[in-house]
Amino acid sequence: MSGHDAAHDGRSGLAATALAAMGVVYGDIGTSPLYTVKEVFGGHHPVEVTPDNVLGILSLIFWAMTITVSLKYVVFITRADNKGEGGIMALTALALRTANASPRVLGVLSALGLFGAALFYGDAVITPAMSVLSAVEGLQVAAPDLDRYVLPISIVILVILFLFQRHGTAAVGGLFGPVMMFWFATLGGLGLWNVLKHPSIIAAINPYYAISFIAQNQSLAFLALGSVVLAITGGEALYADMGHFGRRPIKWAWFAFVFPLLYLNYLGQGALILDDPKAIENPFFLLVPAETLLIPMVVLATVATIIASQAVISGAFSLTSQAMQLGYCPRIQVRFTSEREKGQIYVPNINWLLLLTVIIVVLGFKSSTDLAAAYGIAVTLTMMIDTILAFVVVRALWKWNWAYAAIFLVFFVAIDFAFFSANAIKVLDGGWFPLALGFSVFALLSTWKLGRRLLYEKLQKDSVPLEAFIASLATGGPQRVSGTGIFMTAEPHGVPRALLHNLYHNKVLHERVVLLNVVTEDVPYVAEGDRLRVEALPEGFHRVYVRYGFKDDPDIPRVMDLCAAQGLVFEMMETSFFLGRETVVTLPISKRGRMAYWRQILFMWMFRNADTATAFFKIPPNRVVELGAQVELS
Repeated sequence: MSGHDAAHDGRSGLAATALAAMGVVYGDIGTSPLYTVKEVFGGHHPVEVTPDNVLGILSLIFWAMTITVSLKYVVFITRADNKGEGGIMALTALALRTANASPRVLGVLSALGLFGAALFYGDAVITPAMSVLSAVEGLQVAAPDLDRYVLPISIVILVILFLFQRHGTAAVGGLFGPVMMFWFATLGGLGLWNVLKHPSIIAAINPYYAISFIAQNQSLAFLALGSVVLAITGGEALYADMGHFGRRPIKWAWFAFVFPLLYLNYLGQGALILDDPKAIENPFFLLVPAETLLIPMVVLATVATIIASQAVISGAFSLTSQAMQLGYCPRIQVRFTSEREKGQIYVPNINWLLLLTVIIVVLGFKSSTDLAAAYGIAVTLTMMIDTILAFVVVRALWKWNWAYAAIFLVFFVAIDFAFFSANAIKVLDGGWFPLALGFSVFALLSTWKLGRRLLYEKLQKDSVPLEAFIASLATGGPQRVSGTGIFMTAEPHGVPRALLHNLYHNKVLHERVVLLNVVTEDVPYVAEGDRLRVEALPEGFHRVYVRYGFKDDPDIPRVMDLCAAQGLVFEMMETSFFLGRETVVTLPISKRGRMAYWRQILFMWMFRNADTATAFFKIPPNRVVELGAQVELS
């Protein structure tokens, strides 16, 4: 292959990946023009439609997109990849690798990352509700008599969307990119049509208009930021989805296509309302030049919002899976919907909880205008957490000097805080919802992590050292029976509780005993060659160490096959898996422990409803023996 052909193939591959990225990465921010300008000039704190105000708002939108999305996320934060993976979990893992950090600092960083992850679930609820409602509200422009059908149609679309999740996105995923490319082209075309009527609107790119608007309308400008931020909601998603496409395609798609066409649409809406201030009722759909095109535009907008919703729903599934692997979430059922794409998963429990919550949100808020108050606060808080974690990364891992790192932190936190504080005043208007949801999820995740740590410490304290136990067998011990007994254990240097229970009740020990220790690393994937280590011990004992990344799919039978290369061959029909099945009981309410009583109740409920290790690790159920014990958390 010639150098010219290789370069051509490279460009073609980049273009194809950038096209695919449009369908997933930019769906959320790509539907923001449906409601942003409408909320600024016609929402709860409307800005008067004057030439100076329109130029000021459009300038704020441009520089918000430039600084927060282009500079912070595309240029800086996408460089902070955890072996190619992005997102709040990956950024937290990188931040936690800081050298010589105190346990308190690491605890704060971990809590920040966990809370940021919890807020994502609020985004996964509000994005489908807000986006689909905004699109269907276009019917009010096309046919005002259809106003009463907006809510029912929105709920039907959302129900179909969530019902479809179990089939996966592999079948239609190839359509997402081309559809969103057509969507962005349509946005740019509609914007250009109206900009040509008001070419002077392009002057909004000048930051002078943003600064002048803020200086002349201080209180109103502050309130307006709460709606301007809607233009950048979804900007954080491009980092979260980086692992699917890589940094370069995401960067090229943004700068070469998405950003220019998005902003062209905002300019078009600004030009439209300057011509006709009444167009503020729904400036996006009133951009359409002919009434006959309104219904097709509503359909296209609905499809675009479905694609945007699909991205955050899939993100919630992926985040749940990662949280399980990292020990922040109890084991729940995960189904893989594609034989080729290991990242395409479906989590039934999360799907139905999201659907129920989305329907409650739609029925509770009823319109995109009312829902807009709830939309910005979770996103702005997540962006601020991203900035703080990124500061730790650039200072400790990239070795930036304090001056550069401090400039990075102060500059971006000041902007993030301005947007967050503008949204914070809308807490009573609906902003309480994503915060309440975020704190609830944070309580669940942190309680599970703490409870598992206390449970592990309790079991470790009661365990017998393995070396001493094996040494005692040399002087005589229980009867050895044929076959292999595999005992899963979190502490490979102690005797598993299940082994002691089996010995106590059955008075026998297998000829070959394997202690299986599974660890999830803070990297997305572990290479197959680094997956396994087998250590032979006296008296027929073996220790097997298994490592997975937080995006790997645990499969113990597969690991058993890999052991053959290290001299440990298994015959599944002669092998039994012994699993401890602890029952957690709470301390008496009068007895104070290290976990609050309400947390004990919550942990016990989650522990009892978690999926079994048998299903999670794909162990053949007919080869499993479970031995139970009661454990009291201290």
